[in-house]
Amino acid sequence: MGVPVFGVLAELLGRKGGCARGKGGSMHMYAPNFYGGNGIVGAQVPLGAGLGFAHKYKGDGGVNISLYGDGAANQGQLFEAYNMAKLWNLPCIFVCENNGYGMGTSAERASANVNYYTRGDYVPGIWVDGMDVLAVREATRFAKQLCVDGQGPVLMETATYRYSGHSMSDPGTSYRTREEIQEVRQSRDPITSFKDKIINAGLTTAEELKNIDNEIRVEVDKATKDAKADGEISLEELAADIYATNLDGPVRGLVSGDTFKHINIGAQVNAK
Repeated sequence: MGVPVFGVLAELLGRKGGCARGKGGSMHMYAPNFYGGNGIVGAQVPLGAGLGFAHKYKGDGGVNISLYGDGAANQGQLFEAYNMAKLWNLPCIFVCENNGYGMGTSAERASANVNYYTRGDYVPGIWVDGMDVLAVREATRFAKQLCVDGQGPVLMETATYRYSGHSMSDPGTSYRTREEIQEVRQSRDPITSFKDKIINAGLTTAEELKNIDNEIRVEVDKATKDAKADGEISLEELAADIYATNLDGPVRGLVSGDTFKHINIGAQVNAK
């Protein structure tokens, strides 16, 4: 969505050069038309429905894509969002990224129906091989056009996989075998398979792709170094940008009687 590598890495490290000034971290990255994640499992889906409503209300032709995992698919708020979106035919694509495991629990143990694309009931759904770059692109193109034509919402299940654990505290091997992970990596990896397709189609060469890999490695190494050297925001900025327009005066701090002056700097940073 336009955020450079440095903006992502700096945000992960809590630095002021991050896309959310270091205040969001891994789950709350923001950019134009990108509204971050959410600390509440599945809560981004009703927010996405609200964004879809805004697009329809403004008539700007926009479409919202809300992504959630199979682990969040049983949250009640998802079904509330489906219902409201269908009642108003909102331009929303609800994407269930089914990687087979919600944290450490397999989908079969957590869901009575693992055909997530069917669980919208009155919302039409499609199943997509999430490990196939071109399939995902075409399915998204199709779903987007339905929404633009006023036939939204659409539910999409992308069958995918994760090689690592759910988080830093999850080794990712206590609920599945190393052999399973290796088998998927060898037979279904989306980058490797796409690489083979475009080489076999004569669109590029292995040497050209190797050069791209090397260029990206240099870019990431530099961004990592710059992010580590970047500073943190000042204490005065902790309460910045809570409101677009602050009508309430000072912002209450953590301790009784402790306040912060509200300032707006987001627009200034984005304007640079």
